[in-house]
Amino acid sequence: MSKNNPFKQSRRSFLSGSVVVGVGAMASGSVRAQTADPLITEPQEWVQSFGDGVDATPYGLPIKYEGGVVRRNVEWLTADQVSSINFTPIHALDGTITPQGCAFERHHSGAIDLSKKNYRLMINGLVDTPLVFTYEDLERFPRENHIYFCECAANTGMEWAGAQLNGVQFTHGMIHNMEYTGVPLRLLLEEAGYDTTGKWVFVEGADASSNGRSIPMDKALDDVLVAFKANGEALRKEHGYPVRLVVPGWEGNMWVKWIRRIEVTNSPVESREETSKYTDTLSDGVSRKWTWAMDAKSVVTSPSPQAPIRHGSGPLVVTGLAWSGHGRITRVDVSKDGGKTWETARLAKPGERMALTRFYLDINWDGSEMLLQSRAMDENGYVQPTKTQLRDVRGLNSIYHNNCIQTWWVRENGEAENVEVS
Repeated sequence: MSKNNPFKQSRRSFLSGSVVVGVGAMASGSVRAQTADPLITEPQEWVQSFGDGVDATPYGLPIKYEGGVVRRNVEWLTADQVSSINFTPIHALDGTITPQGCAFERHHSGAIDLSKKNYRLMINGLVDTPLVFTYEDLERFPRENHIYFCECAANTGMEWAGAQLNGVQFTHGMIHNMEYTGVPLRLLLEEAGYDTTGKWVFVEGADASSNGRSIPMDKALDDVLVAFKANGEALRKEHGYPVRLVVPGWEGNMWVKWIRRIEVTNSPVESREETSKYTDTLSDGVSRKWTWAMDAKSVVTSPSPQAPIRHGSGPLVVTGLAWSGHGRITRVDVSKDGGKTWETARLAKPGERMALTRFYLDINWDGSEMLLQSRAMDENGYVQPTKTQLRDVRGLNSIYHNNCIQTWWVRENGEAENVEVS
């Protein structure tokens, strides 16, 4: 081996360390090479008969051994199942792309059954020519593909008052990251001849709740998509099939599903979903009127309460996700002692605008307790705050836009728990 190749040297050291762990601590899960393993030495059933045929599962599904990687909800969190939330199992995923079948869902009156044939999208208000588009009409416009995260404004909301939910799926799982295909909203507005004096658009969904949000025209003309595909396939029913809005970097409630109408206006409509909720209450009781963008945030997904350490001491990969609604993630630090000291993690690839970034920190765990935290920084120099810093400004009455640093207490046995540190 060349002495000039530090990667090979470090890899050899890493593997050597694994062997030592395997010989000295069988509880780690490593097995000594000289031990006869029947899974290696004896023929197994899967090599003695044919497997499933190619037509057994016309639409591919995860193997049964991954049956626990599913969305979950919290029964007491919302009033009813038709106005509820399912959380992404981010503790069990890697990379950044969220499979549609695992991607969190939030709706206010249930996921509706709307076919492409019956789909219509109206553009009206301050336009030269009010227009109605069919699904086929939308497909004729030039389309784009972009990877964006969608995060509910209430993600981590239950943690304002203390460590409430024990699992990263529940504390941070109101988020997904998918590749969306669609038509820039700008092109549709131009087709209708929008009045340049119009400063806002109001977008409305076709479901019974008629969820609607006002969006500044500058944002609408910038990067908003009218999307009909996610991760290469049609949107799922619960994600707004056949057409939804994508508002990069901004809170998920503005990503209106089953979008049926876009009205150009001179002022915000101030609908139910932008007045009665989705506003941030400060410590003095005053609520901010507009808080659209999702600030930089991160979380360690493993180890975590739903992803404990099972292999004992030795080499350990600490991993998680970071994101910012203001641009790209440029750095993530990880602390093993509750924020006293920090190490810079390795980004799986350079951060992308308004998309999740995967980070890794490869450590040698000695089996002692850890207080794991991560801290994200974006391209604007913004640094993810502690919960104390947020509370100093907003008190304890907030629900939305909680982007605080999260702490997992990892015990000597590898189990983890949601805690706060002061």
